Amino acid sequence: MSHELTALQQYLPARFSTTADLPWIPSGTPGKSAKPLRFLPGGSGFVELLRMEPGVVMPLHRHSGEIHAYNLSGSRQLCTGEVIGPGDYVFEPPGNTDWWKIVGDETMVALVVVMGEVEFLGPGGVVRGRANAATQLAEYRQYCLAHRLPLRDIVE
Repeated sequence: MSHELTALQQYLPARFSTTADLPWIPSGTPGKSAKPLRFLPGGSGFVELLRMEPGVVMPLHRHSGEIHAYNLSGSRQLCTGEVIGPGDYVFEPPGNTDWWKIVGDETMVALVVVMGEVEFLGPGGVVRGRANAATQLAEYRQYCLAHRLPLRDIVE
């Protein structure tokens, strides 16, 4: 039986998360929260569900690594005018700088893979904040501790 189990393990996923067990972590921006799904090896990035309410703006920011975003619900309008709706996918290469806004009446939820760091920019391009695997993991741990929630095995 042990041999059968060992042979089967090569076909099983290395990790899985029941997302219902993971909390939505509110951000400093009202109407924006994230559900962390996985923190990637060596702090290289993270995977999350991003949730934003209608009218909320993702401020001007720059990516040091690539971003993959798949809209599950709701719509957002990019600073270049395109409206991204349910089922749409956006790839942002390293160095991409943009901002966007949630449009319509529905909450936007997107599956986002963030590699590297997101730098939030102020006037003159001054970096006024950063989000990366370390900052997001710290927020997740702090939130779970404050709300007496168990820490899930979502770190590589």
